[in-house]
Amino acid sequence: MTEPRPATALDHIPTLVAQTRQSFVSGRTKPISWRLAQLRGIEALIVERRRELSVALAADLGKSETEAYLTELSIVRHEAQLAQRQLRRWLRPKPVGVGLALTPARAWTMLEPLGTVLIIGPWNYPVQLVLAPLVGAVAAGNAAVVKPSELAPATSALLAKLLPNYLDADAVTVVEGGADETQALLAERWDHIFYTGGSRVARIIARSAAEHLTPITLELGGKSPAFVDGSGDLDTVARRLVWAKFTNAGQTCIAPDYVLATKDAVPRLERALTAAITELYGPDPMRSPDFARIVNRRHFDRLTAFLGGGRTVAGGTSDPDALRIAPTVLGDVNPASPVMAEEIFGPILPIVPVADAREAIAFINARPKPLALYTFTAHRRVERAFERGTSSGSLVHGFAIAQASIAELPFGGVGESGMGAYHGEASVRVFSHEKSVATKPLRPDTLKVAYPPYSRAQQKLLRGLL
Repeated sequence: MTEPRPATALDHIPTLVAQTRQSFVSGRTKPISWRLAQLRGIEALIVERRRELSVALAADLGKSETEAYLTELSIVRHEAQLAQRQLRRWLRPKPVGVGLALTPARAWTMLEPLGTVLIIGPWNYPVQLVLAPLVGAVAAGNAAVVKPSELAPATSALLAKLLPNYLDADAVTVVEGGADETQALLAERWDHIFYTGGSRVARIIARSAAEHLTPITLELGGKSPAFVDGSGDLDTVARRLVWAKFTNAGQTCIAPDYVLATKDAVPRLERALTAAITELYGPDPMRSPDFARIVNRRHFDRLTAFLGGGRTVAGGTSDPDALRIAPTVLGDVNPASPVMAEEIFGPILPIVPVADAREAIAFINARPKPLALYTFTAHRRVERAFERGTSSGSLVHGFAIAQASIAELPFGGVGESGMGAYHGEASVRVFSHEKSVATKPLRPDTLKVAYPPYSRAQQKLLRGLL
């Protein structure tokens, strides 16, 4: 006789999902009062547990408390506050014209929640990129299951502990674990799946979602370029590039992945970047309390293999025990080298020389569409050339990565860098169905003009109306 298999955490996932779905079916998540209560709960979690969240982020990624607040906690708090202020306006039905043929009648669109959604978070911003989508999910009136990344275990455990204390624990639940738990969750039927991470896992999620024709939002990444033509204040350009690239040790999906610099600007830019690294992180950046570490040894080894991909302008050193790689700038980089073949996602910044903006645009357009594209130029005509001649999730002139903090600006990719956008009102819309509604009184029955049999006069009238 076969011994019964012991129960595992995986066995409880179908029950948990069913219970969460029942919370939505019961109607408890739809009232504005419930939605606002969840938004207040997310805001309170950030405010009251700021210290604990910062400690968890330091344990997982070596983030300083200031960086944790600047790049994670403050963004979530602002999203929750904005949604509280604007939710009623965002949900207001929008009237549309009905045309002369249907008069008298009225028509409008209204947003309704999709149902029960799955949010799968990444490890690089394990608070922001879990809770910011959750703001949109609950603001739209959905029940949600949240799956934090197992590669940020301290943050995952803390979110699993805290979320039930601040949100409706029957309608917003947390599942911890790795690939097995993710696969078990993907086997369930969802009304929407929201995933932030890499393209390899995104393809797995897309295939699983296709089984149930489940809509998905994919927030991915790719190689986000920056163009520098040497005009303007290069010292400021360098500081902004260094901050954007080396925040979170380069483990940011919208960080500048590489720089396309005009040949005349390259020497000056290299000197300015080297000075900016020292200015921001000190003479030994790997000892800086404001410089994060690499998430694990696998990613560390992948990144150190890129260090020989060009002439070392700055940095180039690493410490496997501390999982730290110094902020590194590589010059004379061959576009065919391995460092240019995949998203770097670490503190290594290659510089590729180009002749001008036209060559830079051609270089970018020959590759998959990036999540973000940055230009640093004093010439408005150059900015317009990039606006008209390239396609990217976002296009930013004069700074980098901080566009993600603009809650009113939709954030998302295009093509290989993702599908769908969120933040602010876009977050509510991505987790909602825009339902069309129309109404017409029974009297007078003006539709009689459309009923057969059709006389010549009726045909003429219909042609005029339609």
